[in-house]
Amino acid sequence: MKQTFCYTAADLAPYVNWLYYFHAWGFAPRMAAVATLHDCAACRQAWLKALPAEEQAQGRAALDLMADTRRRMATDGHRWAVRARLGLFQAWSEGEDLVVQTDTSGQVRLPLLRQQASRQPDAPLLCLSDFVAPRSVARQYPLELPLTPSDDEADFRRRCASAVGVFATTAEPDGTPAATETADHYATMMEQTLLERLAEAAAEKLHEDVRRRIWGYAPQESLTPAELFAEKYTGRRPAVGYPSLPDISLNFDLAQLIDFHAIGISLTENGMMQPAASVSGLMLAHPATRHFAVGPVGEDQLADYARRRGRPVEKVRRFLRQTQN
Repeated sequence: MKQTFCYTAADLAPYVNWLYYFHAWGFAPRMAAVATLHDCAACRQAWLKALPAEEQAQGRAALDLMADTRRRMATDGHRWAVRARLGLFQAWSEGEDLVVQTDTSGQVRLPLLRQQASRQPDAPLLCLSDFVAPRSVARQYPLELPLTPSDDEADFRRRCASAVGVFATTAEPDGTPAATETADHYATMMEQTLLERLAEAAAEKLHEDVRRRIWGYAPQESLTPAELFAEKYTGRRPAVGYPSLPDISLNFDLAQLIDFHAIGISLTENGMMQPAASVSGLMLAHPATRHFAVGPVGEDQLADYARRRGRPVEKVRRFLRQTQN
């Protein structure tokens, strides 16, 4: 199953994690609280006065930024195109590889990396393939969308582990000149930072829809935005370039599976996505799935991984350096 989704800025506003927006502007994390304030002078002033004296100047700057941001979204939000692409496929694990069954009865192999060290001495060394069933199990559970509920928890987990999601989201201006368009660096940075947040928000909303409705393995889920950002849901959506999926070149494989061009994403020769405000990755449903950092990759694993990727070791090393430096 492959599908395209289109969103507006208004659709995604509840899914924007303002913490990262304010971080991009250099604010302390607590300043992101201005995004949740009631938009009245009394609430803003009460919040500001509650800050320590030495933080009030930054607090006023955060309030000003949020006010400018709301105005920008109100005036220009209609001209930002936010799109998402989703594929759900039967899949299974073979060692550190995922094998994805495509709609055309073909297969795409996704080689992955395993941790070689852990902060806790007795902790397992993880690979994302650990959260997907082996072929002997997965072949017993053809892809079912949405999943039907089951009283057998073990059976339900096996069905969740017998498929994977592939996603990409992107946000960019629709080409219509903005009413407030200027050469001002502040305005340009605000638009780009907002587009990045909207692409991430689209991934958040899409993942929620996948869990509750499309894949449907958590139909009763009901989480607040804060709970979503804290990842209180079942399953995970590791993104390409992040600690558990550090190889940017995986984008070439994901693009093959769900056709990034369908939502206007192209890839550079280094696997980077254009437009820059784009996100891609996997969706895994097994309840045990969690985030982790692959960390440094030893020469032995690097050589094995390059063999599985079908690329020279030095080329794979360069892809990994893009995210590990």
